Amino acid sequence: MAVFLDGDNSNGLALFSVPASGGKSKYDIWRSKDSEFFYGCSNASSKFAKADAITRLNRYLLIATSGGLNQQRTGIIDAVVAARILNASLVVPKLDQRSYWKDASNFEDIFDVDWFMSALSDDLHILKELPQNGPKVYTMRVPRKCNERCYEKRVLPVIMKRHAVRLTKFDYRLANRLETDLQKLRCRVNYRALKFTYPILEMGKQLVQRMRAMSEHYIALHLRFEPDMLAFSGCYYGGGDKERKELGTIRRRWKTLHGSNPDKARRQGRCPLTPEEVGLMLRALGYGSDIHIYVASGEVYGGEETLAPLKSLFPNFHSKDTLASKEELEQFAKFSSRMAALDFIVCDESDVFVTNNNGNMAKILAGRRRYFGHKPTIRPNAKKLNKLFLNKGNMTWEEFAAKVHSYQRGFMGLPNEVRPGRGEFHENPSTCICENSDARLKSLRKFGAGKESTRREGEDTEDHDGDDDAEVTDPDSDGDVILQERRPVNETTFDYDGISSDEPELEDILSD
Repeated sequence: MAVFLDGDNSNGLALFSVPASGGKSKYDIWRSKDSEFFYGCSNASSKFAKADAITRLNRYLLIATSGGLNQQRTGIIDAVVAARILNASLVVPKLDQRSYWKDASNFEDIFDVDWFMSALSDDLHILKELPQNGPKVYTMRVPRKCNERCYEKRVLPVIMKRHAVRLTKFDYRLANRLETDLQKLRCRVNYRALKFTYPILEMGKQLVQRMRAMSEHYIALHLRFEPDMLAFSGCYYGGGDKERKELGTIRRRWKTLHGSNPDKARRQGRCPLTPEEVGLMLRALGYGSDIHIYVASGEVYGGEETLAPLKSLFPNFHSKDTLASKEELEQFAKFSSRMAALDFIVCDESDVFVTNNNGNMAKILAGRRRYFGHKPTIRPNAKKLNKLFLNKGNMTWEEFAAKVHSYQRGFMGLPNEVRPGRGEFHENPSTCICENSDARLKSLRKFGAGKESTRREGEDTEDHDGDDDAEVTDPDSDGDVILQERRPVNETTFDYDGISSDEPELEDILSD
C-alpha cells in the first residue's frame, strides 16, 4: 500500500492509506452503462440539397486556422459549414504555421486530403487551390459564435462582390447552435472526412497494438501541466517560494492578466489536477496499480519529481517515447501537430480516456468517444475534487473513494450525461447521436425490468448537491465571446476573459 499522511496522526487525523487494488466495483469500469443503445447518426436528410445544386460559380471561401492541432481541427470543421452557408466552394484550409506551436505542416501532411474531398463531395465543392487567374483574395475576420444569419449578413455580400474571401484566425467563428442538417454536416466532417495520413495512422496503430500487447485494457491520460498553463491558471501547488517565483515570472509576460489568487482559483475549480491527484481519482474510481496507462503530455512542470506519485500509483506508465524508438518517431518528431496526432489516436482507441484539463483535444475526443459508442471519458469535477484533495488527510481511504464516486457523477462520459444542445458541440454532438429504442425495449423485456431507475449504476448520491450536476451552460447564450466555449459548472476550466488579441502567444499556449 502507498500511504499518504497529512498532518500529525496523534492529533486525530485519519491515516490516508491508498490500496494497490482498485477494489470491487458495482459497475464495469471499462464500459459506459447503456452505451449499446446509442449510435452515431450523421447522414444528411432528404431536404439537404447536393453540392452541385447549391454551389454558386466564382464564389470561393478560404480560411486560415489558428492554434494547436485540435483547435485547427475545429476551424476546418466549421469552415466546411461556413462554405455551405455561403453556397461557396471551399479551398483546402491552410494550417497555422506561425503560432506558438511552430509547425510547418500543411493540411496534406496531417490529413488525407483526397479522402477529405471525396467524403464531402455530396455536401460541398472543395478545391486544393484557387483556379489559375482566379479572383484576388479579400481578407477579413468574422466574430466568434457567428451564426447562419451572421454569415449571410457579414460575409455573403463581400463574397458576392469579391468572389474570393479568406477568413483569418478561424477558431470558434461559428455558432454552437445551428439547424440540424448543418450540425450533422459538422459531424460528417469530424467523424468521417478528417482522416489522418497513412504514416500517422500506421504509427498510431502500432502504438495502440503495443499497448494492447501488454494488457487487454488501458487508460489514456491527456495531461496538461506545462509551466505556461499553470502560470496562466494562477494556481499554487505547494512548491514554496521557488514555484511562486518561477510561475510568477512567466505570468508577468502577459500584461492583461490580473494578479493571481490561488485560493479563489482552486475554489472555483480552475486549477488543473496534479498528476498525483489524477492518480488518486483513478484509484478511487476502481483502477488498480496493475493497469497500464498511456500519458500524452507536453513538458510537465517539475519533471520527474511531479510525475513520481502518479508512476508510484500506476507503475505501468507509457508514452509514445517509451513505446517507439527514436528512429520510428524521427519523421514526426520535428512537427508538434504530427506528434499530437499520434497521441490523439492512442487516446481515441483507449478503453478509458481521462484528462486533467478540458482543452481542445479533450473536448474533441470526448465528442468522438460519444459518437462512436460512449467509451468511458473521465473529466474531473475539479471544484469538488479540489476541496476533497485538500482534506484527504482528515478521512480514511474508504471515505475518500466514496466521495470521489459521488462527485464524479455526471463526469464519466455516460449517455445523456449532458442535456442535448448544451455545451460546446464538438464535445457534446447530441444532434448526431441517436437512441435505439427498440433494442432498449427488448433488453428491458428480457431482464424483466420495470420502470427504469434514474440513478446510474454504481452511483452514490451522498454529498452530491443539486447545483453541481454536470450541466453545461449554453455557449451562445450571451454576447461575450471567449477563447473556448463555457464548460460544465465544476469542470477544470480557465477564465479566458481579458485575453488581448495583442497577446497571441497566450491564446496559442492554451489552444492544444
